[in-house]
Amino acid sequence: MEKPSIYFANELAKLLKPVAQSSDKLKLIIHAGTPKTGTTSLQTYFDKKQRKLRGKGILYPHNLEKLQNVNAPKHQWFEKNLVTTHMENFLENFKNIISQVKEDTHTIILSSEGIYNYWWDFPDESKAFLYELSKLFNIEIWVWFREPLAFIESYYKQCIRNPQIENNPCYGKNLSFAEMLDIDWFAQHLNYQDFVTECQALFGEDNVSVFKYEEDVVQAVMQKLGLATPHDNPTPRKNQSLNSATIELLRTINNYDIKAKDKERLMPHLKAINEILEGYAGDSLIDKDSKERVLKLSKVIK
Repeated sequence: MEKPSIYFANELAKLLKPVAQSSDKLKLIIHAGTPKTGTTSLQTYFDKKQRKLRGKGILYPHNLEKLQNVNAPKHQWFEKNLVTTHMENFLENFKNIISQVKEDTHTIILSSEGIYNYWWDFPDESKAFLYELSKLFNIEIWVWFREPLAFIESYYKQCIRNPQIENNPCYGKNLSFAEMLDIDWFAQHLNYQDFVTECQALFGEDNVSVFKYEEDVVQAVMQKLGLATPHDNPTPRKNQSLNSATIELLRTINNYDIKAKDKERLMPHLKAINEILEGYAGDSLIDKDSKERVLKLSKVIK
């Protein structure tokens, strides 16, 4: 009996047959994040410029999520289906993508910062499928990394903000930064090098591109694609970060078993409180000892 990863890869190969115009495989660029590195700006720009990109043979596909959420220009289904091993759903999304491929399409771009976030949650079978996927496409992984202290503080805030998820030790919990740093699942997100090494093993050493985050990701990506630097992209979007006072409020809320949809309903009110408390809140949620631990734990790309 075929392994599930090989079976689903074969099914995907069948889907690709109608668009296989030559011996050249389609290039599949997977933009894996990381969070807070201009991903929203890049995804929004690609989404608005889909027609322009198509004219250059590049497909930034509409996705099935968009039917449910008009503000979803990213491809979260990618990591969600790999975490849960719902490969039937994965194939359904790829079927949707392949239906958008035209004769002159040579490159597909998928983008979701969650690919990095959930990388350590992918079961071995899902990573085996990614290896099989690399036989069907010329895959390139593009990833941007922030300075570790800035990244991990932002990621801590996101964990506090997220709704609780079964088997996740950090989402929606009332934990200080130091307490969360004691949890292996959280701390391992500082291991940039481990992510790169695993991707190189799956997709090939030359197929992983690492970038240092320097604000304007849109400009960097367009140059990497060999396209003219855009003059119409807005100033890089900066989502307002929740300050230490608002995080303390969220930690208190996390003591209650609040449904995800109800927590999301609270967010506009918390953002309003965030603005009011901006002048009263401390600058950082990371104490001196934790900063030293972060720098020791972080495995920065050399």
